[in-house]
Amino acid sequence: MMKYGIFDVMGPIMIGPSSSHTAGAVKIANTALYIAGEGFTKVEFVLYGSFAKTYKGHGTDKALLAGIMGFLPDDERIRDSFEIAEKNGVHYEFRIEGGHTIHANTVKIILSYGDGSVSEIIGASIGGGNIVITNINGIEIEFNSKYPTILLKYKEQLGIIAKISSYLSEHNYSIAGIETTKEEDSVTMVIDLYDELSEEAEREIENMEGFIYAKYVQGYRKGIKCISRPKK
Repeated sequence: MMKYGIFDVMGPIMIGPSSSHTAGAVKIANTALYIAGEGFTKVEFVLYGSFAKTYKGHGTDKALLAGIMGFLPDDERIRDSFEIAEKNGVHYEFRIEGGHTIHANTVKIILSYGDGSVSEIIGASIGGGNIVITNINGIEIEFNSKYPTILLKYKEQLGIIAKISSYLSEHNYSIAGIETTKEEDSVTMVIDLYDELSEEAEREIENMEGFIYAKYVQGYRKGIKCISRPKK
C-alpha cells in the first residue's frame, strides 16, 4: 500500500493554477536541469497526453520553461518565464506528439549543448506536485526526485549492492531505499538517501569502476528543494 504524507495530500506551495500541470512541470524541468547540467544552447519540450492538450491553458509551458531556468515551484517569476527566457537568450521549442505513455502528463526534455552533446530526460507529473523521471538518455529508470538520489547502471555481477552500500555506510550516509531493475544483462539501481552527498563523495561514486552509468541528483524533500550545485 502506498503511503502519503501531508504534502502529498495538500499539494505543494506553488504558483498556480495546477499542481500537476504547473508545480509538477516545474519540478520535472528543474530535475532535468540538474541531471543534464547548465550551459545548454537549446531546449525542446516534447509534450504527450494531457500536457499536450492543455499546456497553454494550464501554464505548463511557462512552468517547464521556468524549471529549466532553475526556478522552483513557488517562484513568482514563473508567470513571466517567457519574457525572462527571451531577455536571457534562452532558445526553446514546444512540440506535440501522440503515442501511448504510461502517465498522462508526460514530457520529454531535450537539451542541446555547444559541444554537440544532447541529453534527453523523460518525466511525468503524477498528481499533487509529485513527479517521476522514467528515462535518462535512453536508460529506463524510475525515481521520484523526493530524495537525493544515486542512479547507477551496471552489467549484472555479484557484490555491487554491497560495494556501494559499504561506501555509503563508511561515509555516514543513511539509505532511505534501494530499488533495482534488471534488463537483459544489465541492472539499473536507484538509491535514495536521507542526506545530500558531499562534492567529494559525489565524484568518488560517479568515478567508481564497474558502472556503465553513474549519476547523483539532488531531490525534493517534503516539498522543499534540496538546493546544491547543478551538474556539469
